[in-house]
Amino acid sequence: MTPWLLSLSLAYLLGSIPFGYLLVRTFRHEDIRLTGSGNIGATNVARSGAKGLGILTLVLDALKGFVAVVLAQHIAERYGFPQAYNIAAAAALAAVVGHCFPVWLRFHGGKGVATALGVFFALVPLTTVFYVLAVFVIIVFFTRYVSLASIVAAALFPVFALPHAPARTPIIVFSYIVIPLIVIFKHSQNIRRLLAGTEHRFGAPKVAA
Repeated sequence: MTPWLLSLSLAYLLGSIPFGYLLVRTFRHEDIRLTGSGNIGATNVARSGAKGLGILTLVLDALKGFVAVVLAQHIAERYGFPQAYNIAAAAALAAVVGHCFPVWLRFHGGKGVATALGVFFALVPLTTVFYVLAVFVIIVFFTRYVSLASIVAAALFPVFALPHAPARTPIIVFSYIVIPLIVIFKHSQNIRRLLAGTEHRFGAPKVAA
């Protein structure tokens, strides 16, 4: 098996692990897909009344993205593959695709925010912390819209990250652009609610969304 096939397969399978679904099913004996927005991500898990499980979902979803990228780099280096960062960037994309379209849940997954955060941190840690995460926190602080913060932070990631990438190969540029596009696409319903003024605000009373 080539390092490309091995890395991308492992990254997709790691990304596909539906931690939100598994945690709620295990500890609350419920199907998170039948609660709130029906999303398996950390925000919906927290809104379901399980804030502790929501935090744990956030951590695990980010961690699986981070591990997928680090593992891909390790595999590339072990095989003596040149430009290991190319494989790492492709694995980052595969992990996010896995989270958003998991084979275990018939390709109906989450929105990819936490997993994208994990892969971003593995690829460009300083840029992620000082720019992408900072934008997210500022927008949530002033608007209390988690979805808006996720969309804007994702959209700005290529702007912040590409100048600091170790190279601008087609694979790296493609991954840096497509990952945010997937995250934004998965927020299409949120965008419609934002435009209509009906989007749920963080910390507001829980409503079905």
